[in-house]
Amino acid sequence: MHFPVSGVDSNPLILLLAAFAISLVTAPAGISGAFLLLPFQVSVLGFTGPAVSPTNLIYNVVATPGGIWSFVKERRMVWPLVWVIALGTLPGVFIGATLRTTYLSDPRAFKAFVGLVLLYLGSRLLYTAVARLIEDRRDLARGRTDEPANGTYNEPLVGVSRAFRGGDTVRPGAVSLTRIEYEFGGGYFSFATAPVFFLALGVGVIGGVYGIGGGSVIAPFLVTVLGLPVYTVAGAALMGTLLTSIAGVACFQALAATGIGAQSMVAPDWSLGLILGAGGLVGSYVGARTQKFLPETLIRLALGALITLLSLGYLADSSGIAFVETRLLERTDL
Repeated sequence: MHFPVSGVDSNPLILLLAAFAISLVTAPAGISGAFLLLPFQVSVLGFTGPAVSPTNLIYNVVATPGGIWSFVKERRMVWPLVWVIALGTLPGVFIGATLRTTYLSDPRAFKAFVGLVLLYLGSRLLYTAVARLIEDRRDLARGRTDEPANGTYNEPLVGVSRAFRGGDTVRPGAVSLTRIEYEFGGGYFSFATAPVFFLALGVGVIGGVYGIGGGSVIAPFLVTVLGLPVYTVAGAALMGTLLTSIAGVACFQALAATGIGAQSMVAPDWSLGLILGAGGLVGSYVGARTQKFLPETLIRLALGALITLLSLGYLADSSGIAFVETRLLERTDL
């Protein structure tokens, strides 16, 4: 099948399977997988034009509802957290798009900063997960399987390896402008809204600049810094990715209608994005359903590995190493 906008020739079945596999692996961690889909489009499909970024966002718009629906259905969506993320993300996207088209003609220095932040979060995730694995082995050898006495899991190493129990659902607690509380799986969780809002605002800016959904930044922050369980974080992170992507697609489509946008060929390949999104939709739903059968330590390890891989890619790109996105950025004057 030929896709005239991107110039890609590919079997739709291959596209569906690739998107399904990517989202299946990343959805349990609250990530859409768009950052893995980008090198697939560039290196495998040969889609190297500026339109690859908004096409990636179309994939997010179509793919993420599958995982989101699964988390909503199983009552593992922390809605107050979703609203805080939305309030920060949406204005951030428009700020990022404005910066990208005005001041950040070569935003690789900004990308280096993002890479360093992700490297810290990814390495911290890997460290805490490995440390907990070692601690679990020691406890098992001593015959200890006890849970924390205070029932609170807002600590990086506490409850990391807890298995999901079939009846675990989110139970809302006190909600205010400054703080949100909820219960899950016998644990009590509480966090301030301001850090999440400003994180979402920053993620929105990054999404507007680079054409990414932002779940790869939100999810590890919520897990590592705030100590929230990944079983409740993934749904909110995917929702943030969906909102960012919808706003990003709208921005790129509006830009394509202008003289600068038309000259730069930033209009997305809707047919390609929709086919990839269809595969991702099924993969994200299955991945979200599978999450509850996976130990949280394993999910953290996978999330840490994915985030560390992404951070190294950003750092390589910003330093001028021949990373797959470097060529993309050099060819676009958005």
